[in-house]
Amino acid sequence: MHNVTDTSPNTSIDSTVLDNEPSIRIRDLDFLYGENQVLHNVDLDIFPKEIMAFIGPSGCGKSTLLRCLNRMNDLVDGARIGNGTIEIQGIDLHDKSVDVIELRKKVGMVFQKSNPFPKSIYQNVAYGLQIQGIKSKRVIDEKVEESLRKSALWDEVKDRLNENAYGLSGGQQQRLCIARTLAVEPEIILMDEPCSALDPVATGRVEELILGLKEEYTIVVVTHNMQQAGRISDRTAFFYLGKLIECDQTKKIFLNPNKQQTEDYISGKFG
Repeated sequence: MHNVTDTSPNTSIDSTVLDNEPSIRIRDLDFLYGENQVLHNVDLDIFPKEIMAFIGPSGCGKSTLLRCLNRMNDLVDGARIGNGTIEIQGIDLHDKSVDVIELRKKVGMVFQKSNPFPKSIYQNVAYGLQIQGIKSKRVIDEKVEESLRKSALWDEVKDRLNENAYGLSGGQQQRLCIARTLAVEPEIILMDEPCSALDPVATGRVEELILGLKEEYTIVVVTHNMQQAGRISDRTAFFYLGKLIECDQTKKIFLNPNKQQTEDYISGKFG
């Protein structure tokens, strides 16, 4: 097992975060769908309260890796880790003691397409609390308001909490899904192309929200939009053909990458 300051040749960790133990530690990870290997020997640390962006062309493995982090891939027939480990706060995700439901509360997920429940705005946010067994209306009311405020949606919906969530705009629905994720108090938030279905104004609102959430959460964002990665992330990991080519401070990745493949992708030579 590597120590925190031991960086492999294709990764670089800023000295300002070396005081922190990683929230997520990925070592020598191979991942397969059946016989098709889609991740190869991935080594990566993700630190508390940073925004990490995964970039790379379609099919490079970035969404697969994201879904490994809360075991969403368990739901896919034939999906499996070949070699390697993923630890979150020192716990091996595939240890038999890990409760997957608890894991997915700690490691929340926001999907590419907003997926509100066919319920009221209030019930969308309250649902996760209710299935945890919380019955106090006062506690739920407070958590619903807090989560909607954190997701920058409260002022827009406070007078229509009992209306169907499908009446919200696409950008509002995505922020509602973020509020739903926040309500169950995760520590890590995974976002898979959270703005790809949104217009530029709604995208701006979600990006602003993501930057605000960094104060409390570790955030990992998969994006095809390199400009978005440049605007919101602290560090960026570039993937190609299932391999982590390079991970570094976002500014360095975009202005002075170490690897030619990274430079070719950033400059638009392929993708």
